[in-house]
Amino acid sequence: MTKRVAIICGGRSSEHEISCISAGGVLEAIDRTKYEPVLIGITKSGSWVLIPDSQTMKIVGSKLPTVPENAQSVVADVAGFSVDGADLKIDIVFPLLHGPYGEDGTIQGFLEMADLAYVGSGVLASAVAMDKSFAKPIFASHAISTAPGLVVKASEWELNKSSITKEVETLGYPVFVKPARGGSSRGTTKVKSEDALAAAISEAHTFDPKAMIEKAIDGAEIECAVLEIDGVAKASTVGKIHIDSKFEFYDFQAKYLDGATSIELPAPIDAATTAKIQESAVNAFKALGCAGLARVDFFVTPKNEVIINELNTMPGFTSTSVFPKMWAASGVPYSDVITHLLQSAQRRTNGVLGN
Repeated sequence: MTKRVAIICGGRSSEHEISCISAGGVLEAIDRTKYEPVLIGITKSGSWVLIPDSQTMKIVGSKLPTVPENAQSVVADVAGFSVDGADLKIDIVFPLLHGPYGEDGTIQGFLEMADLAYVGSGVLASAVAMDKSFAKPIFASHAISTAPGLVVKASEWELNKSSITKEVETLGYPVFVKPARGGSSRGTTKVKSEDALAAAISEAHTFDPKAMIEKAIDGAEIECAVLEIDGVAKASTVGKIHIDSKFEFYDFQAKYLDGATSIELPAPIDAATTAKIQESAVNAFKALGCAGLARVDFFVTPKNEVIINELNTMPGFTSTSVFPKMWAASGVPYSDVITHLLQSAQRRTNGVLGN
């Protein structure tokens, strides 16, 4: 008997379109002999709708997909999901939402209250991983190295621009300025001198009133995927990100629109460093109390120092996403990754009362 899976995409965050593309990928790869997908979208205005099968959930040219505002309305409450009073009879929820209102513990809290099994981390782990300023000290407390940096709130910046600028100077340029609770590199700027700092902070604050400024790490960008298989968190083959030289860093356009990035699998690093990255990825996953899946991003310096950049509790599932590629290189096909996630959702509980 197949299980009905609500794939939820879109949302109110700046990563709305990426979420839609992720949903399109899962729709194509889900094992339909075991699962019956139901595609539910959250529009940019926050309305919940039932997305018709005819809706394109792929990049067409340079046009990104969105959730249609005029689709049939879905009622989402503690009783579950319904359309025109008819229960959609959802067994499992796959919240393919990136960024605020989806990857930050908010929808996870709703699903806990609705007593619905769901893919991915619970409320606390999602919230902490989303806010990098909280995740970093937890990583550090578990002996996982992080980049030096500071947090700048919009209210503090307006009052203390001079002192904050001096503090950034002590880090040494270049630095990266980014939203503390952002994703897909939106709102992130590489700053090479003090002259560009104010504009970069302003840009980050358009996405989040809390920004992070971190010293740029000279090193290779290395990623590792973590997946729970039969209740055990396992690390994938490690990959190295290659970026077209016309891009300063792994930004939104390089990731999704230009085809300017690729991942080398396995990463061309020695066995000891690879093992350390895999161990650190699983440790970071456990340190935050994650569940289901995560993509953990690192820098590896010329001296083979391993420094964590961030942990994503709901990494992209687009055709260019590295999470499924890393597991494919590890011998776990994309369809099987999705099955493992759905099985994990049914097996475990996130909240203190269970789901």
